[in-house]
Amino acid sequence: MRSTIFNALYVTVSAAFVFALAPLSLLPGNKAIRWAARSYARTILFLMQHVAGIKVEMRGAHRLPKGPFLIAAKHQSWGDGYAMVSYFDDLTFVAGDHLERFPMVANILSKLGAIVVDNCGGHKARQRLADSFVVAAGEERPVLIYPEGHLSKIGEQHKYRSGVWYMQKACGWPVVPVATNLGLFWSQQEAHKTPGNAINEFLEPIPAGLSKDEFMARLEAACEGNTARLVAEVRGGEPVSPVLVGFAGEAGVQA
Repeated sequence: MRSTIFNALYVTVSAAFVFALAPLSLLPGNKAIRWAARSYARTILFLMQHVAGIKVEMRGAHRLPKGPFLIAAKHQSWGDGYAMVSYFDDLTFVAGDHLERFPMVANILSKLGAIVVDNCGGHKARQRLADSFVVAAGEERPVLIYPEGHLSKIGEQHKYRSGVWYMQKACGWPVVPVATNLGLFWSQQEAHKTPGNAINEFLEPIPAGLSKDEFMARLEAACEGNTARLVAEVRGGEPVSPVLVGFAGEAGVQA
């Protein structure tokens, strides 16, 4: 029953906010639309906790750098993005171009300063990512990217894409890996929700200057190893290494 009520409210609230954000995307400036987007994320997080029974704890805030930084997060659930946007006052995010297919969403993403790139990856997607990021980096807001480019089930991972390394190379900002176990409670896009206490954890930042191979290995180990630890924290037992599934291109963009 909780899942059914939450799902109905989620669809209703999401539609209402899209219609509210659409006219704001036509106004000069972006403060109003950014405030509205954060309000939307916080509303969904409120519904997650008080209707679906999913409380999200954000750990490791003491590890966040003082200046601007990139966030490279494990992506298990649609709830991940709402938790991140609601936590930070002014977050830029990398989004897949699939979102532009929804009515009015393209203008909203543009006004929010989202970095929209091709989900299929490849050289052109990396170049668009780098070019778009140069503009976003000028505002020195934290930037969120999901380097797998896919939602992963608990115990699974996709190939990590190297777009985040190219972004770091362009700006020199530290990259903060993020582990999560939210997929235990809201898996991917599934309608069923399981009440419980989910965790998103900010991990030790990865400094600029590493080779691509060294950086990617370090990022993957941090996200996957600590995600397995957070899952085991709920399920009990020892952390289990994830299984690699599917194949992803090289940009890594889905939000």
